[in-house]
Amino acid sequence: MNAPAPIFSDDQAEAYDLVAATMAQAGVDLENETLLPPQERAAQRVLAVLGRAGSGKTLLLAQLARDLTAAGVDVVSGDWEGKRRRDRRTLAILAPTNKAASVLRTRGVPATTIHRILYTPVYDPEYERIAEWLAGQGEKPEIDGLTEEALQRAFVFYQAHSSIPGALAAAGLRGSDFITGWKRREDPLDIGFVDESSMLDDRQLDDLKEIFPTLILFGDPAQLAPVGQSGEMAFDSLPAPAKLELSRVHRQEADSPILDLAHALFEPEVDFARFEHLVEEAAAKDARVVMSPRMEAELMARSPALVWRNKTRIKLIQAFRAGYGAPMDELLPGEPLICDGIELPLKHRKKRIDLEARGLIKGAQVIYLGPGRKPGFSRLHVVGAEAPEVSAASIVKIELPDEEEPFIPYAARMGATFLHGAAVTIHKAQGSQWDTVQVYAPDLSAAAWAGRSEAGQPLWKRLAYVAITRASERLIWVTRNRLARPEVKLGTEDLRAAPAPLELTSGGET
Repeated sequence: MNAPAPIFSDDQAEAYDLVAATMAQAGVDLENETLLPPQERAAQRVLAVLGRAGSGKTLLLAQLARDLTAAGVDVVSGDWEGKRRRDRRTLAILAPTNKAASVLRTRGVPATTIHRILYTPVYDPEYERIAEWLAGQGEKPEIDGLTEEALQRAFVFYQAHSSIPGALAAAGLRGSDFITGWKRREDPLDIGFVDESSMLDDRQLDDLKEIFPTLILFGDPAQLAPVGQSGEMAFDSLPAPAKLELSRVHRQEADSPILDLAHALFEPEVDFARFEHLVEEAAAKDARVVMSPRMEAELMARSPALVWRNKTRIKLIQAFRAGYGAPMDELLPGEPLICDGIELPLKHRKKRIDLEARGLIKGAQVIYLGPGRKPGFSRLHVVGAEAPEVSAASIVKIELPDEEEPFIPYAARMGATFLHGAAVTIHKAQGSQWDTVQVYAPDLSAAAWAGRSEAGQPLWKRLAYVAITRASERLIWVTRNRLARPEVKLGTEDLRAAPAPLELTSGGET
């Protein structure tokens, strides 16, 4: 049974109508559920639906996606596209990071990352026959080495999850068995929805324009602009008729004290001292807000502490590792990491694409599972990825206070580079969300004392807004430079089970 359509606020209904009118111009009639064939030289259309936390952007995006699907538009996931029809219309729902895409998927929206749309997998022809059968585009194949029971496992998995890679993994195959490489997308798609578009830079927007003649950007103008954008977001340059901002008329989370605090930040009379008093008042009335004199190390293992300054981040990471008794020369299974990029020469572009396509893009959250089978390799759980377990050549950097050069406990000659992830800057946390978030308030106080501003707002307010809206259930406002020692051993038992890890190798080292 289909879920009832949501009741929109006036501004949401206006935004829906604007998007629907744009879809009609592109040949997709949502009201009558009819499609025209795609235009060979379609006009470029870019719209932005903007709003602060709680304004209902995700609700609107999800309903538009459902209505496009009901009209016959195919959702492209980035995993496998199957046979192309000349008259088909396509939609891709994108987010800048795996974590942001996974937040959408938990809400029933079939999202993928921008990178997985820019680069598409190349399947081994034999195993692609399985994909075609699962998607209803071919007969059930006979594959050497795969039993009837294995194919049935793949079928059952696909019926439940609609994931070709997941279904093939359920049949006992590894990614290196059925994906032979990755290529830059050659064929354009139709419609792109981009969530967390405040994280887009101009180059990424240009890349998306090459693929999608129709782009709808969903973003929060109150967040922090991408580094290098001079305080501006990619949608700021759009003309006024192409931007519609939602006000807080419609609440997605009933009476959320976290959203109340987020919106209080934009009251002109609220300075830092007044805001801390508001946090204290909220904590006295609602368990979803906590004032704490110390950080909880156990939470930092999966939900990083959010800070403004790098020196604070490094000190908290060192305190976290000391609390768990982590040795200087190795990582413990369960330690969180952040991908800091790929260190590969230009001639290894294919290897870079392979690593990034598996989710190891800059800013990705990763949990260390243990050493790989080869020197310099690590087994990793990529948070938010649909196939999370990988094994990759790794360069792990542990930064030390007052030291210019980090300590490197593990290093391949080249591959994916990682920083420790027990604490991250608020800027890098954009696009992510956790059930519980710890915000280090002394850093925000320092930003307030510095008197800096960005896009006409005090910087501390923008930092505080981004930090507290990363929490979906509980906000912990940490007031002192202290860390509570963990009571349980660090481990990996909490991570969801996955098939055998994908080896990200290319002969010797990557």
